[in-house]
Amino acid sequence: MASPGSSPSSTPMLEMVGAPNLSHVFIVFGASGDLAKRKIYPCLWLLYRDGLLPPGTKFIGYARSAMTTEDHHARITPFLKVSSADEQMKENFLKTCTYMQGSYTDAAAFDRLNAEMRRMEGEMAYEQPANRIFYLALPPQIFMAVTANIKATCMTSSGYNRIIVEKPFGMDSSSSAVLSNHLSGLFCEDQIYRIDHYLGKEMVQNLLVLRFANSVFTPAWNRTAIQSVMITFKEPFGLRGRASYFHDVGIIRDVMQNHLLQLLCLIAMEKPASISPDDIRDEKVKVLKCMSPILERDVVIGQYVGDPDGDSESSKGFREDPGCPPDSNQCTYASAVAWVRNERWDGVPFIMKCGKALDERKAEIRIQFRPVPGDIFDGRCQRNEFVIRVQPKEAVYMKMMVKRPGRDTGMFESEMDLSYHLRYKDLNLPDAYEKLIQDVFLGNQMNFVRSDELAEAWRVFTPLLHHIEGHNIEPIKYMFGVRGLPEADALAAKFGHHYSGTYTWSKPHL
Repeated sequence: MASPGSSPSSTPMLEMVGAPNLSHVFIVFGASGDLAKRKIYPCLWLLYRDGLLPPGTKFIGYARSAMTTEDHHARITPFLKVSSADEQMKENFLKTCTYMQGSYTDAAAFDRLNAEMRRMEGEMAYEQPANRIFYLALPPQIFMAVTANIKATCMTSSGYNRIIVEKPFGMDSSSSAVLSNHLSGLFCEDQIYRIDHYLGKEMVQNLLVLRFANSVFTPAWNRTAIQSVMITFKEPFGLRGRASYFHDVGIIRDVMQNHLLQLLCLIAMEKPASISPDDIRDEKVKVLKCMSPILERDVVIGQYVGDPDGDSESSKGFREDPGCPPDSNQCTYASAVAWVRNERWDGVPFIMKCGKALDERKAEIRIQFRPVPGDIFDGRCQRNEFVIRVQPKEAVYMKMMVKRPGRDTGMFESEMDLSYHLRYKDLNLPDAYEKLIQDVFLGNQMNFVRSDELAEAWRVFTPLLHHIEGHNIEPIKYMFGVRGLPEADALAAKFGHHYSGTYTWSKPHL
């Protein structure tokens, strides 16, 4: 059995990166927050452990919280995946991690930060000043002050400066444009890394290869063969104390306008001229330019309520989450139909569905093909579906009709199945943040959002968001733990997507 990466043509990405005669300093703004301790530092540790960072890289955590470096280590250590054999290496990693308390708006605080970076660079005794990476794990309202202070005080004069910006990138077209114009006034586009962690997921990065390295899909990847494309994101838990944030943002901004729209672009894009980052991002922008703003009549929104028979979490609805206004009409579920008006996709509905407090954790792309023309089996054929499961248990499978084995002449639904956890034993897939942070060190912007792409994405969603919020539209209530909303199923059926409910996956006997 071939193992992934065994081909001699594999790209040698897993190698030591960065010029050996330059030091590197990685600054995490918002180092006291959840994202830093749960994602950023654990991924930095794994890159450090596996030798995938430039030698001598130093890390500075910066936040307003009053903490010592020792307190900072105590916060992040429980989230590091450390085996008994890695204990000494973990201690070496922590020695490279320091913490600074400071204001986000005070220029003097950034002077002190710059002095600390220069001190580190001097200790490293390299020939030139360091390359510097600034990770903004911060609320968007702080971005402008922080980036202005970085530009004024903390930029290295040789080597590179790279800025990682976390979503949300604004709240609508106008606020996003203000932020983009601010950043473009300070930095070049090749210095800005707008991170959407979905673009670092294994199966999302696999889409490019599936689409353009397999000729079997080429004649069928269009409106002639495809009935609908459904992109689904589900989580089985509620907001867990994040409702005050979510009340302002909602599921459309939090998931649909970025994660799901990125998947749509990768599914719908034309073959790029090459695999260079800008060629790929050019094609994604072309898809977005072919999309009209989503109409309110093509949308279903919902908000979860507690299950009276549920446990301590599922018995509480969104409005009962701490910090949520008791009359909030923010949606925790949304289903929307988008259209790509070009020669390949005209008339094919792209159905995006996302929700909190549903029955399972799942993210997938489901491409449903048209019914068999000239059916000779008396309507017993179900539609073929090509499914890409992004999470959990990454998989690619094709649903198809086959004859029942043996003497039976009937037919049933089966699949050609590539389930990664079954096919590739002991496969350890890196976290999405781990891949993307490594890409920043490598200077690879392929899996980051470009400014024109961001502007087009907001153009598609801003009228819908303004309509929902301007009219304070009340979402449909759904009980914690349901599969989805019947109204969303009806919306999908209205545009030709067929849900049979007859398919059952069976674990293969290998």
